[in-house]
Amino acid sequence: MRTEILFALFYFTWRWLTISNKELSINEEIRDKEVRVVDVDGSQLGIMTGKDAIAKAFEKDLDLVKISPNAVPPVCKIMDYGKFRFEQAKRDKEAKKNQKVVEIKEIRLGLNTDIHDFETKGNHAIQFLNEGNKVKVSIRFRGRELGHPEIGYGIMKRFAEYCSEHSNVERSAKMDGRHMLMFLAPKVAK
Repeated sequence: MRTEILFALFYFTWRWLTISNKELSINEEIRDKEVRVVDVDGSQLGIMTGKDAIAKAFEKDLDLVKISPNAVPPVCKIMDYGKFRFEQAKRDKEAKKNQKVVEIKEIRLGLNTDIHDFETKGNHAIQFLNEGNKVKVSIRFRGRELGHPEIGYGIMKRFAEYCSEHSNVERSAKMDGRHMLMFLAPKVAK
């Protein structure tokens, strides 16, 4: 008999410590004098003292969770809190899985990039854009090349025209130190 009592005490204490969080108050954390209690199936059990509500939840081997703390009196629901948290985590994971993370892929060009290399890099950019990613096009100026930014602007304009069917220019070509940068975004499907 004594071991059963110790086990029950350990079980409820352990359960309370492991599944409690800062968002919702559960079981002994609820210290209100009166609470409105909702049963597992959604039926109203009425207004009762906090201790009676906790006792009612423990009779059913479930938890008492304060779901609306700002109501007068606060609304508490009898539920399996561990199962509730599991399902909530599952929903959050599913929502996160359905999100599309847009990455920024970089294409580096040079002032002396040949036609075939230019087309290859353009095709890579088109592939990135079709996957839904943004493309950062950069040209690095070395030495005396820095004195001729107009050549870089021409290359950037030609690259934007090459990818124009699949992209919009999000940020036009601009010098940033020794680099010239341009950002392309995929066209929105209508």
